[in-house]
Amino acid sequence: MIATVSIINRSSNPAPAYATPGSAGMDIRANLPDTEIVLPPGQRALIPTGIYMALPEGMECQVRPRSGLALKHGITVLNAPGTIDSDYRGEVGVILINLGSEPFTVRHSERIAQLVFAHHACVRLEETDTLPDTQRGEGGFGHSGVN
Repeated sequence: MIATVSIINRSSNPAPAYATPGSAGMDIRANLPDTEIVLPPGQRALIPTGIYMALPEGMECQVRPRSGLALKHGITVLNAPGTIDSDYRGEVGVILINLGSEPFTVRHSERIAQLVFAHHACVRLEETDTLPDTQRGEGGFGHSGVN
């Protein structure tokens, strides 16, 4: 199923796009035409993209890290996945953090994250005093082991 998402691109970069036909995420680029941002180890920054979007109701856009930046430099999206809601109309910003051991420079037009679009359900919460039993019950946080 293909949904249509309206965007405004106020950068000189190409619009977000899939790198290959099988890609789940669209690459999005840094919009830093007149500057660079240096991220020392352990530091974070909000990176502008120049992209604005209008998502259909019932859809979200998840901002996820790029695996190459994570593996090679320790750069990731701090609130991964970040969520862009259908009623947000501001610029898409990407919160990058440097978990590596060396400073990392973010430059204009660099692919910094990927966007994955997903449908979601809206629910109505109903308070109750009990929940139905399951085989798992309250087991969590590795209770089933590692093998």
